[in-house]
Amino acid sequence: MKALVEYLNHKNIIFRSLKEIMPKALGSRKKVSIHLGVELKENYYAVVMEVAKKSRVLRKEASELMLLHEKLEQHIGSRITKKYIIIRAPLCSQAKTMLEEEGWKVWHEER
Repeated sequence: MKALVEYLNHKNIIFRSLKEIMPKALGSRKKVSIHLGVELKENYYAVVMEVAKKSRVLRKEASELMLLHEKLEQHIGSRITKKYIIIRAPLCSQAKTMLEEEGWKVWHEER
């Protein structure tokens, strides 16, 4: 968690609170860490997903991550306005384009 907070601070994103949501609570078995944050100034919800793996992230998996976002909105009963994803894996360019078109801020770090 500390590494994530420092990474977000480096990107000038500061949250009032940041709590981890287990994918199991959303009915998923994905190996992804999901954090729900409340923005410091505007009081809106933001989600930060972190994916770290060796295989390539494809369009199919990107759409599954967007479904997790929708399930998270239903789980908390509120709309999430900011969406960030940190991908530490090879990334398909079509998947990145699809995420960005849906309003996600994608940070890609090649392993």
